[in-house]
Amino acid sequence: MKIGELSRRSRTSIRMLRYYEGEGLLTPVRGPNGYRDYDARDVETVRRIRSLGTAGMTLPVIRQFLPCALEDRGAFEPCDELKDTLRRQIALVEDQVAKLADSRALLADLLDAMERSTP
Repeated sequence: MKIGELSRRSRTSIRMLRYYEGEGLLTPVRGPNGYRDYDARDVETVRRIRSLGTAGMTLPVIRQFLPCALEDRGAFEPCDELKDTLRRQIALVEDQVAKLADSRALLADLLDAMERSTP
């Protein structure tokens, strides 16, 4: 399939697909005309990339995960290195959640103070 079809199926912009290719996350076959040719596995790869990105992982971390993806499933092969990476990612997310909770509390306190001072 051509890049436009991959874009439609994966709901990802052509620009982002080219970016993923430039980052080594996608490796399409090139036809004699130089056009990229993708297959159904690439649709799943893009979905995995987007899913991991939504979870807060950076492309270098995602690049580590992709070779461990199990065919035709959204799962990954378990291995110690990837488990450690997941633990680090979870810790990062937990840190972000704590910072957001602090920000929310500060904003709520400011709003409360303003509402108490308004007659």
